[in-house]
This record gives sequence, structure tokens and C-alpha cells, in this order.
Amino acid sequence: MAAPSDVCVTLEFSGGAELLFDKIKNHEVKLKKVDDKWTIKRLLVWIKDNMLKERPELFIQGDSIRPGILVLVNDADWELLGELNYEIQENDKITFISTLHGG
Repeated sequence: MAAPSDVCVTLEFSGGAELLFDKIKNHEVKLKKVDDKWTIKRLLVWIKDNMLKERPELFIQGDSIRPGILVLVNDADWELLGELNYEIQENDKITFISTLHGG
């Protein structure tokens, strides 16, 4: 069980994005509480450092998500919630869906 200071969230990857994460679509993660709040921007750095297995340029561009990847927080478009500045809450479900397809 997570310490009271941890923030537990579900990360989901689909539409091909799961291929960058050992082909695993759902991840339950515990984000350690520190001085700063957990935002999507901070989460992306954590994902890059702790979860991405290969080719981070296919998921992250600069300090944001690569264009072509839809981000949902609890099934709502992150653009409605402040994008990178959204403050992650306990039990949030954050979904990354790639809309890029090869041909």
C-alpha cells in the first residue's frame, strides 16, 4: 500500500504508444510526494526517466508530448484541464493514445 504522501495513478497507453512501453497498456504507478506538485509536465519527465524503453522522441518532444498523441485525464481532453500544468490527483487515470499510424 502506498504511503499517504504518494500519489497513485493509472497510466494507459494505446493506439501504438504501448509499443514504447514493453507493449504493456496499463500501468499502476506510485509517484513519490516531494516539495513540488505533480503536474503532467513533471509526469512526462518521470515517464521518460522510468518507463520509456525505447525511442523517446516518438513520445516526447521538447518538454511536452509529441504532436499526434492524444492525452486524456479521467477521459477528458487535457486541453480542457490546463495541459502540462494540470495538477495530478490521487487515482487519476491518464491516457496517452497515439493517432499516428504507418502506412
